[in-house]
Amino acid sequence: MAAIIMLVGTGGTVLPKVMDALFGNGARPDVLLVNALLLNIALIIFGWRRYRELTREIEERRRAEARAQMLAATDPLTQCLNRRSMLEATEELRSRAAVRGEAVAYCMMDLDNFKQINDMHGHPVGDAVLVMLAERVRAILPRDARLSRLGGDEFAFVMPYPAGHADRVDDLVIRLFESLAQPFRLPTITVELTLSVGLSADHDADGTIGLVVDAGTLMQRADMALYHAKKQGRNRYFWFEPSMESEMRFRNQLETGIRRGLARGEFVPYYEQQVDVESGALVGFEMLARWRSPQLGVISPDIFVPIAEEIGLINEMSERLMEQAFADAREWDDSLTLSINISPVQLRDPWFAQRLLKKLVATGFPPQRLEIEITESCLHENIGLVRSMIMSLRNQGVQISLDDFGTGYSSLEQLRNLPFDRIKIDRSFVSELREPGSRSRIVEAIISLGRGLDLPLTAEGVEDEQILQALKSMGRLKAQGYLYGLPEDAEAVRARLKAAGKLTGVSGQAPSLPRTGTEDGPTLYRIARP
Repeated sequence: MAAIIMLVGTGGTVLPKVMDALFGNGARPDVLLVNALLLNIALIIFGWRRYRELTREIEERRRAEARAQMLAATDPLTQCLNRRSMLEATEELRSRAAVRGEAVAYCMMDLDNFKQINDMHGHPVGDAVLVMLAERVRAILPRDARLSRLGGDEFAFVMPYPAGHADRVDDLVIRLFESLAQPFRLPTITVELTLSVGLSADHDADGTIGLVVDAGTLMQRADMALYHAKKQGRNRYFWFEPSMESEMRFRNQLETGIRRGLARGEFVPYYEQQVDVESGALVGFEMLARWRSPQLGVISPDIFVPIAEEIGLINEMSERLMEQAFADAREWDDSLTLSINISPVQLRDPWFAQRLLKKLVATGFPPQRLEIEITESCLHENIGLVRSMIMSLRNQGVQISLDDFGTGYSSLEQLRNLPFDRIKIDRSFVSELREPGSRSRIVEAIISLGRGLDLPLTAEGVEDEQILQALKSMGRLKAQGYLYGLPEDAEAVRARLKAAGKLTGVSGQAPSLPRTGTEDGPTLYRIARP
């Protein structure tokens, strides 16, 4: 601007003289003024170029900032909002909906078993499925809804709806399930998926505004409803209910209690009698885990074992219980066996068999008196690894039982190829023998199968005399159940065995296992490979 003002001033003086000089009508202009004029012109040209460069730089910076804001607010794969921006979008939508007298629904979605797609087909296929999923959801949502990818395979959307008409949201979710039921067709593979959904709202069912909730509370409640949908079997949806919050709070209390109880030694083994059906003689015990909680009392494994598996503590818990059970059973008569259930989570560990054998050596418990029980569900996760563990344990004398037979998916081929030593008939089949004159054809078929494969059998859930009499007519079996008494702790079992003269005391000798290595070198227990 200064150069322009000077140009006007000097130009008005110099230019007329320059024109007169050119036409021979006057003297030449002052050289100093001409130089000043030229300098002003140069400054104006330089300033204009600099102004254009600054303008271009500012525009590029604005575009970069806009892109940074977009990247900070959206998911780069699906172009959905991310978790952080979803909270802001939810609050903004709630404010607008409140002005119009509308309610807001928060929907949280999670693909069932999506990890298997990444594991089997690779992450590029998984990413392509997520992109297609986002496109299908966008096609169904109303224009004023907001869609977000919270992370991984978890999505969420928030939408307004007329207060008191939650059925509008139900209809949309049903259409969502119908859309996602269609296969995801990729160039190289076709993928089929199911979805679990949790819903929450800032209004009561009748349309009246309930407790004041913010976006974070809506998300938390939808997450609780989603967890409930997963727990109920997946591929379904639930609205949040206050009871879910109480259930989640109780679960968190259990998680905290399990971690604390494990450190304090609150988990102890109980023992259920196993009896020969024909003679009525005691032949062994099955170890059952119990949690002696100071706040909740004695808790059965049906409650705490699934939680311990989910939070990754089942291995530590089981190994401590086994160590205690081996120490307890060392005092029993040599004719009594000890049965222990193995979690599917433990069988995923390739070193489980080796650690178990080391514990047998450390406690001095003979492996010939130990019976490991494996459920049918374990056979389908990694049949090669399970076969290797079974062979390793059997080579050291440990007996292997197939637990809950008939409730899973075991085949005759697996029974023939896997070296099981015993079959346990599930209590759900044994209970059908309760009514006088009634026989379970399934039980008879399992017993005939065991005879054909030369495998002894154990019947679980023998709870009354009618069941016992029916089993006696079916051949030689072992049985266990409440008819013979409730599971007892180590002290009660010790007193029972002492009264029966079947308490021999601690031998103090470790079992003899095949060993390798030199006399002075390290001792290694040979683990068989298939």
